[in-house]
Amino acid sequence: MSVRSFWRAKTKVLLAATALGGAGAGAAAIANSEDPASALKLSTAVPLRLLRDAATAATIAFDYEYSLLGLPEGSVERERVKREVHTRSAQRLQDLCFKNGGIYIKLGQHISQLEYLVPEEYVRIMRQSMLNRCPVSSYDQVLEVFKKELGGAPEEIFDKFDPVPIASASLAQVHIAQTHDGQTVAVKVQHTHMTDTAAADYATVELIVNTLHRLFPSFDYRWLIDEVKESLPKELDFMIEAKNSVKCLDNFRKFSPHIAEYVYAPQIHWNLSTSKLLVMEYIDGAQVNDCRAIKKMGVQPSDVSKLLSQAFAEMMFKHGFVHCDPHAANVLIRPMPSGSRSILGKKKPQLVLLDHGLYKELDVSTRINYASLWKGLVFSDAKAIKENSVKLGAGEDLYVLFAGILTMRPWNKVIDPAVDHLVVHGTATDRSELQMYASQYFPQITELLRRLPRVILLMLKTNDCLRAVNRELMEGSSLETFLIVGRVSSEAVIESRLLRSRSVVSRFRVWFEECMLDARLFGMQFALWLLKIQKALTF
Repeated sequence: MSVRSFWRAKTKVLLAATALGGAGAGAAAIANSEDPASALKLSTAVPLRLLRDAATAATIAFDYEYSLLGLPEGSVERERVKREVHTRSAQRLQDLCFKNGGIYIKLGQHISQLEYLVPEEYVRIMRQSMLNRCPVSSYDQVLEVFKKELGGAPEEIFDKFDPVPIASASLAQVHIAQTHDGQTVAVKVQHTHMTDTAAADYATVELIVNTLHRLFPSFDYRWLIDEVKESLPKELDFMIEAKNSVKCLDNFRKFSPHIAEYVYAPQIHWNLSTSKLLVMEYIDGAQVNDCRAIKKMGVQPSDVSKLLSQAFAEMMFKHGFVHCDPHAANVLIRPMPSGSRSILGKKKPQLVLLDHGLYKELDVSTRINYASLWKGLVFSDAKAIKENSVKLGAGEDLYVLFAGILTMRPWNKVIDPAVDHLVVHGTATDRSELQMYASQYFPQITELLRRLPRVILLMLKTNDCLRAVNRELMEGSSLETFLIVGRVSSEAVIESRLLRSRSVVSRFRVWFEECMLDARLFGMQFALWLLKIQKALTF
């Protein structure tokens, strides 16, 4: 089916869904709600959101169809116009997400990470706006949450409370306050509209996606809806978030004591926290991608990149309990409170993890298979890549594509024995190549995402977030971060094999393999030093 006919049909579907879904959601709200005022609000808000959905889809479809009309496929002019339409459409989609709020912003944030699937213009515009410019709840709405949750106004609960939030995200916003004993705290307040419309918004999006899939089987994004259905209720319960933050730090102390002091999460004020209000220690730090602020603190961005890569590699390959939303707004950097410095006299960074609402647990089998896959990727081991990709659900026909999505490199680069084979320099050529693959293999990418377990899809999202942050810290990907991933994944695989070894001979084999891996990693590290020296001499 042509793109033109697809968009025309899609528009009709969305308009029909608006009429049916809007009426259904409104009726269901009134019938099932114990709060008539909320039910009335919901029954009017949901159809309006659906109308916006349909209007936006129709406008985007019209723009693509008529802007590209008559322009020869593959021509320079068509590509230029298409990029202009991509930009306009991404801005319209951004406006829709902001107007509807809630789940729509979460979906917009997800789109901003899909570099391997959507045009660059969508990624850039969504990434610029979805993380830092979310809608803000009014003070009256904040007051409503406080009275319901703690039985009083913020000024009664705290000695001081700033009514202007310092940050706002898709589900909540953060205010600064001071407790009666003088402690400065961050107060995370859930947006009231999340409680009012979350279920209806989910049903709306599910209706549209399922309808599109029935009409166009290749358009299968049901996995995304399933993930939102599972994760959203957990993200809306701030007590789960608080417990996740405690477990995260416990895991570092237990499984990764060598870097535990370099990873931190704000302490929770349990007596003031509820499912919709979270009061925690206030941390003053720089956003992880703010290189200027990081350097001003006396910290090297390269040290931040290495620490970020190691912390998340430890979570994925050793802990099996992973923070799955590490975008730039959720990670702060500050100098180590102890004042420790590197050999070169630079302050050592501490990673402060925020927003612990979205975590995924990897069972032992999945964790080791994923570690083995990354070990294979770093060491250009085609056999290990295929074997572990198949174990994780990619299948023998799509394992090459899976490797490409994980690394953002074509297969010939993935299996290239060169030490820097996975490094993406972020050049125009690299971006152009990536977009070409995304366009060429769109059906296969969609099928791969459908096949993979949801926990692996969240690992892809985490991987995408980390890649975006590291790109800003290092102006491209860094060979050192891949060496860190290779080392931590190898350690996890070796530890797993040692646990399964029952004889002296098998233990000796694992020990010998560990020695060989260490030697290989040392060789790669040595090659990295030579590359740095060569680069320094060319300037």
